[in-house]
Amino acid sequence: MLDWLYNIVGHVLVWIHAGLTAVGLNPESGWAWGLSIVLLTVVMRLLLVPLFVKQMNTQRKMQEVQPKIAKLRERYKHDKERLQRESMKIYQESGTNPIMGCLPLLLQMPVFFALFNVLRNVAEGNARFGFDEQLVEQAREAQIFAAPIAAQFNSSEQELAALGASDPIIAKVVIAIACVTMGLTTFLTMRQSIKRSMAQQPDNPMMQTQKIMMYMAPLFGLFGLMMPVGVLVYWVTSNVWTMGQQHILYRNQPAPGEEEKAKDNGSAKGMLGRKKGTEPELEPKEQPKIERKQPKKQPRSKRTGGGS
Repeated sequence: MLDWLYNIVGHVLVWIHAGLTAVGLNPESGWAWGLSIVLLTVVMRLLLVPLFVKQMNTQRKMQEVQPKIAKLRERYKHDKERLQRESMKIYQESGTNPIMGCLPLLLQMPVFFALFNVLRNVAEGNARFGFDEQLVEQAREAQIFAAPIAAQFNSSEQELAALGASDPIIAKVVIAIACVTMGLTTFLTMRQSIKRSMAQQPDNPMMQTQKIMMYMAPLFGLFGLMMPVGVLVYWVTSNVWTMGQQHILYRNQPAPGEEEKAKDNGSAKGMLGRKKGTEPELEPKEQPKIERKQPKKQPRSKRTGGGS
């Protein structure tokens, strides 16, 4: 059913590999095929940049309507159906679509599965999805740090040897390191995104679930044990791209309230945030001088009432 997508991913991978071969890379080397997968990932992620920007705008709008959503939760806390209906009404009025928050990730998954199937067919020696027999043999023999790009951690020693691995143990160590790297980069990517979401929507009831998913992210490395090395290269490259992209866009597009907060902090430093001893000394106001007049000395006759 998805053969059309497998064909697209396979043909793009072959075209990129042909371009790298044209500039002088050995077509049978792991560098040629590894860089082909990296560039395939970059092309795919470039196509998703507009969606990622739209995702950020959606998150900003959702943060702006959070006070209204919080009031609805308080008002309809015993009526879940009414709460959902009124919440969707607010989202529609503000032009916000909560689905946009996960759309970029959903669009990546078909490409991931397509690349997985293309590499699996390469490992099985099937000339499909843009690969002819010669390209299949080249890809099967390509190795990244002694690990064939079509090999998996659970591949047997005979299968690794058939794929051209000179030392199956070293190949499995390389695959294990790639799995750990995949789990770690997945965790860091999710942590970066969740910290942003927590700043924008601190009262989001789904935040605890997202935190649990974040700490379970390293377990993705276990799934990597069943993935070909080429798919692991794709996944790690995608994670690194996401971290860099999020860092740039988060820095250039601060969340609502962050700019005001920075300004407030700046004014606070200007007024109340100065360290003790650095306040400008106020010039003492000049107090009016009070002249004390000495009473004049009176004659004795006047002091006694003027009697003779």
